[in-house]
Amino acid sequence: MFLHRHPYPPFIQNNTKKLIVGTLPPPRFSTGELLDRDVDFCYGSYYNSLWLYIDKIHDLNLRFDNSMEAVQQRKDFLIQHKIGVCDIVESAERDKIDASDLGMQNVKLRDLISYLIAFPKIDKILFMGGNSKNGPEYFFRKHIRQYGLKLEVVFDEIPRIHQFELFHSERSDESRIIKTVSLTSPSGSANRAIGSIPLYKQLKAKNSKFSTFDFRVMQYREFF
Repeated sequence: MFLHRHPYPPFIQNNTKKLIVGTLPPPRFSTGELLDRDVDFCYGSYYNSLWLYIDKIHDLNLRFDNSMEAVQQRKDFLIQHKIGVCDIVESAERDKIDASDLGMQNVKLRDLISYLIAFPKIDKILFMGGNSKNGPEYFFRKHIRQYGLKLEVVFDEIPRIHQFELFHSERSDESRIIKTVSLTSPSGSANRAIGSIPLYKQLKAKNSKFSTFDFRVMQYREFF
């Protein structure tokens, strides 16, 4: 049994407004066996990289290698755009050493609500995946039940948007509304799901060169 621990602490600043929430990076990031084009930072896998889409949207000319410069480029972007990263899974056990969310067992979650309370400017969560089993939204729904919270539907088409009211403390009457957006996962395994989305089919019919990469860029652009 492989114990898969998250290798990175949450990356959040005092003025962070949006929070990226996924599950776990591939196991090689925990064991330190990175590939040449991996970046030793959140979402650093070149083959499952949110940064490929962000780079395309903002024309950042990011480095994709093991350098500290590549890490700093990503941190600078997040700080400039007031975006944080706090994946919801702290650790999980695996029978097979791979990056499958479904393969996670005995999952330990991070207390995201405590981070939201500690950083009161956060008003939006960007889930890198939906409510399928062991996805980030799935775990978040499970997590907030212990606080007596639940997600309310705002927009019920992909990307689905929900919201919930968060009180600043148990004794406080002050609260804020936090919206969640369930974006299509950057993982290659999500390509099949994209292929079944009506909007993707329409765009593909109009332009045979339109790809799942293009679809993600189009979807992510509004939120990044």
